[in-house]
Amino acid sequence: MTTRFSRERRPLPDGEGWYSRGYLPHFDKAGQVQSLTIRLGDAMPKVLLDRWRLELANLPPGEGDLECRKRIDAYLDAGHGECWLRQPRVATMVQDALQYFDEDRYRLLSWCVMPNHVHFVLEPWERWPLAGVLQSLKSFTSKEANKLVRRRGRFWQREYHDRYIRDEEHYAKVVRYIEENPVKAGLVKKAEDWPWSSAGRRK
Repeated sequence: MTTRFSRERRPLPDGEGWYSRGYLPHFDKAGQVQSLTIRLGDAMPKVLLDRWRLELANLPPGEGDLECRKRIDAYLDAGHGECWLRQPRVATMVQDALQYFDEDRYRLLSWCVMPNHVHFVLEPWERWPLAGVLQSLKSFTSKEANKLVRRRGRFWQREYHDRYIRDEEHYAKVVRYIEENPVKAGLVKKAEDWPWSSAGRRK
């Protein structure tokens, strides 16, 4: 696993690469390092998210987005939903799936599997668009997780949250947040003690 952000490989975002599936806007461009979050299907109720967005609609765009993000993070860290990723064998399977295509379809830089969501930072390769990488990852892990916990139905929420990494400072801040997430949520005292994270694997 390569863990250093590479400024030389990072193209600046422009008009190309932006797309939407009718929900959230996404930026997808080869070589652009991305911070991503995927959530379990029952981790964040849509009705609650819609209510927050309505409440914050009158704030300036930057302030409203930041406050909404804070509320989402706090809600996720409180451990709502079935939290299937709390089961070690499910969390390990998802972590292994993330690492499987490292240096093949993308460069995996950081990750953390939480009880009801997963954070990771990666740089997609030229022939592997981000949307395809996420679809493949979620499809495989959904099937395998459902087998492990003996359930049926949607495992992950359809949408995902992504944010492109602007520079070295932003990268360091994002990685710190991701790897400290289990500490913030009260799951461990030190980041490196969480077994489903890149924190204990830094070179």
